[in-house]
Amino acid sequence: MRVEIWSDIACPWCYIGKARFEKGLAGFAHRDEVEVVHRSFELDPGHRRGDTVQVVDMLARKYGRTREEVRDMEANVAANARAEGLGYLTEGRDHGNTFDIHRLLHLAAARGRQDELLTRAYRANFAEERSVYDDEVLIELAVEAGLDADEARAVLADPEAYADEVRADEREASELGANAVPFFVLDRRYGISGGQPAEVFAQALEQAWKDRPLTAIGGDAEACGPDGSCEVPQGGSGS
Repeated sequence: MRVEIWSDIACPWCYIGKARFEKGLAGFAHRDEVEVVHRSFELDPGHRRGDTVQVVDMLARKYGRTREEVRDMEANVAANARAEGLGYLTEGRDHGNTFDIHRLLHLAAARGRQDELLTRAYRANFAEERSVYDDEVLIELAVEAGLDADEARAVLADPEAYADEVRADEREASELGANAVPFFVLDRRYGISGGQPAEVFAQALEQAWKDRPLTAIGGDAEACGPDGSCEVPQGGSGS
């Protein structure tokens, strides 16, 4: 079974939702038969690349709130994160364009290290004072995730590297009707929106497994049809 997760590094509920999904998956009996694929989604694609702003300032402008109101909002998110065992800084975080991060995540996927890089990027962005909008920090995270530093640097230096893959993910999200993240798709049959509790993910995994299509194994072979007739192998006998 395949689970695809559309998310953005700038999204705190994606950070929290990933942890909750993993808790739900951990208790799933068939977890070793689940392939998890992370897909790209940009919350703020119009933000100028290379330009960052403090999260509190961005949220105050975006929602027309005072800085004190935004701090209260962030405190609520932080409480949810900490309940999942995650670190969360309510002040001092940067916000910017995440396109380059997504391109690097596609490199990581090609090298089998996508989840490792995503986990480290989330932690750097939300729990550590490391800006994921700084190329040198991204290269450090890539190395920590098991990628080659020179290869990661080359991808970041080439704006076309993995750009098509990011755009393809974003088009697919639109086609699926996903206009917010996190968005989880189980076997292209079930969609779950938002950072739901672990119990919801556990139930969804069970339902998706139960309803998965039957897979034929072994190809064509002798069989009996609905009219009662049975194929007889050449050179053999049958009843």
